[in-house]
Amino acid sequence: MGIFSFVQEIAMDLGTANTIIISNDKIVVDEPSVVAVDRHSDKMIAVGEKAKMMYEKTHDNIRTIRPLYNGVISDFSACEQMMRGLIKMAHTGSKFFSPSLRMVIGVPSGSTEVELRAVRDAAEHANGRDVYLIFEPMAAAIGIGVDVEAPEGNMVVDIGGGTTEIAVISLGGIVSNNSIRVAGDDFTADIRDYMSRQHNVKVSERMAERIKIHVGAAITDLGDNAPEDYLVNGPNRITSLPVHVPICYQEIAHCLDRSVAKLEVAVLNALENTPPELYADIIKNGIYLTGGGALLRGLDKRLSEKIKIPFHIAEDPLHSVAKGVGIALKNVDRFQFLMR
Repeated sequence: MGIFSFVQEIAMDLGTANTIIISNDKIVVDEPSVVAVDRHSDKMIAVGEKAKMMYEKTHDNIRTIRPLYNGVISDFSACEQMMRGLIKMAHTGSKFFSPSLRMVIGVPSGSTEVELRAVRDAAEHANGRDVYLIFEPMAAAIGIGVDVEAPEGNMVVDIGGGTTEIAVISLGGIVSNNSIRVAGDDFTADIRDYMSRQHNVKVSERMAERIKIHVGAAITDLGDNAPEDYLVNGPNRITSLPVHVPICYQEIAHCLDRSVAKLEVAVLNALENTPPELYADIIKNGIYLTGGGALLRGLDKRLSEKIKIPFHIAEDPLHSVAKGVGIALKNVDRFQFLMR
């Protein structure tokens, strides 16, 4: 970038759980989508990891907010502040001025026009001059190396924090898609509910997330890849006395069963609406799993057995969408037809 260049190009995967920013082909920001603000002045105190450290630990003067819920903006002001804060982390140039931004942002394929407008407005308020939006399953497909312009059917299942995006892609377009609001946050909520019902232990959202990471599974037989039990500490729901409960992955597999079953139904619905020629391509190519939810142990095996089509976990599922958005940013003219 030249000395007189006042435009910075950034690609952003604006996720419910994490926001990733790519600039100059490098991931420069990979932070939780959380912002902490002063309750009285509404000024931002912290953003990203620092704000997440405060989450569920604040006093009356500080409010921690997750501005995105189910893949869409639920708090416009907080989202704008969060985007500004994260973009500031990505900006490595002069501190005396903020450059205009050329931005490509990944958005859920099930977004309404109002929701897309909200993302565009938030980006423009955060200094975005040229703002392009690209649907996440399309970005994920580009990110994992699928030739999206080929006359061939490919299916991508992107399991994020707030939504699961299922899309059949061919000739640079989405032929059939299914966007459901069952994803990583629902797995976390299932675990919290299970711990409360089954073990009478109150656990925070962050603790439930740690349980999901350590012993989360979609099947009850992981063989040699089984993780060790995870010790959960918390207060008894009735007596408030401390409780120490070891949790195994089989328990979590049972507790997540209903939500994973909803994913299976959503994939089958998308396949049902797929033309036969493309369906044949998908059987040959398999189905690609991306997003943080793809890391749930045994999920690919369970889906493959249920749907009778092989499922492949992307090489770097957490960053597939961000990488695809980055490639789209470098080739805006080539991928113009994919942008909104």
